[in-house]
Amino acid sequence: MDEFKSNLLLKRPINIKAIVTPRWKEEVQQQLQAQINQIDSQLQQLDMQGQRAIAEIQKQTLQPPGPQMAQQIENIQMQVNQKKSELLEQKNQQLQQLQQVQMLELDQEVNQGQMESYFRVELGDNLVRKMNVEILLRDGVVEEIRGDV
Repeated sequence: MDEFKSNLLLKRPINIKAIVTPRWKEEVQQQLQAQINQIDSQLQQLDMQGQRAIAEIQKQTLQPPGPQMAQQIENIQMQVNQKKSELLEQKNQQLQQLQQVQMLELDQEVNQGQMESYFRVELGDNLVRKMNVEILLRDGVVEEIRGDV
């Protein structure tokens, strides 16, 4: 019974790092470029949807156009511009990341993200050392596990 009181199962974050290799760079650049292309498609789609909505309002409204129609069109244009602005900000961030990846040197270690794992802690363990664990990957393969597992 004392065995259960002398240890705990805890959860910790594990940092994942990758070694920059030509393959890693290529894969990350392809992912970022795909995200940029997707944002470009969303921008085009947004423009078309905005134009269609405005054309629909103009079709339904009596001539000459009144202030209500102008207000509806202005609202649509504001919504389109706001969404465009958000998408352009995302695209800018992706472009900056792409530029940073291109400048990375080979064999450099970069943060790839985090995962969580469970670990057992017992009386007398150094909790700080057990919490500081990271995994080093080379082209997706675990090359090293650092810290007290």
